[in-house]
Amino acid sequence: MSDFTITATDADFDAVVIEGSRQTPVIVDFWAPWCGPCRTLTPILEKLAENYQGKFVLAKINADENPALSQRFNVRSIPSVMAFVDGEAVDQFLGAQPESAVRAFLDRVLPTAGEVLRREAAQLRAEGKLDAALNLLNEGVQSEPNNEDVLADLVETLLDLGQVEQARQAGGRLAPIRTPRHRAAQALARLELIDDGGPAADASVLEARIHAQPDDLASRVALAKVYAREHAYEQALEQLLATLKHDRTFGGDIARKTMLALFELLGSDDPLVRKYRKELAAALY
Repeated sequence: MSDFTITATDADFDAVVIEGSRQTPVIVDFWAPWCGPCRTLTPILEKLAENYQGKFVLAKINADENPALSQRFNVRSIPSVMAFVDGEAVDQFLGAQPESAVRAFLDRVLPTAGEVLRREAAQLRAEGKLDAALNLLNEGVQSEPNNEDVLADLVETLLDLGQVEQARQAGGRLAPIRTPRHRAAQALARLELIDDGGPAADASVLEARIHAQPDDLASRVALAKVYAREHAYEQALEQLLATLKHDRTFGGDIARKTMLALFELLGSDDPLVRKYRKELAAALY
């Protein structure tokens, strides 16, 4: 058995396949010694695992010896092949297939060159190596100009580096191809929370202005953006809600639009989003 082919069981499946696929895609082959088509398919999978040189791990599971896994994944016939990426089963096929069909399956489920670069860049970002991450993301965009995940990470990395204008340019490329995916929405939301021009506002100065003049709506919106960049999201939403209640049309409806940007940034499952969606609806209607 090669470095790229392993045996998985009921006991270690979650560690080997589910958690393992968060680092490297795992192709699971449910087989049994008595299965004739398995004897045709398994060597093809083993050969391709070697040929792909670590782009995926092949995990072989004896269906007879691991019935709990067969039941868990509703395996009713073998061979049955499932692809796991980032902890999730993303695709599968049943029965023996020619090598060309198996290659097509692998190329469909395995990360693209741009995605590989994006993941490497994400690791560098986590280590604080932003310039190195930026270089990889630029490579990723050159490789796949319409890969929205790569573009979204590029926008966020540029913002982390304070390169706002370059982030806007990357965001301009992302917006026309944007699909209703949270990842792209997050990056564009961060762009919307950047102040347009002028020196960076200081929270204490803005707070003093609002205390002296509560109807200074421009300062409220600016303060909300400062709070958002400091991850003080509830305070940001409170300022925007107060602005909206005072004047719905202020700044071209900027308070509502900025609240929606924050909702995108936080995600629909966040308790603050659920709370302030209700507050927003009550204020509007």
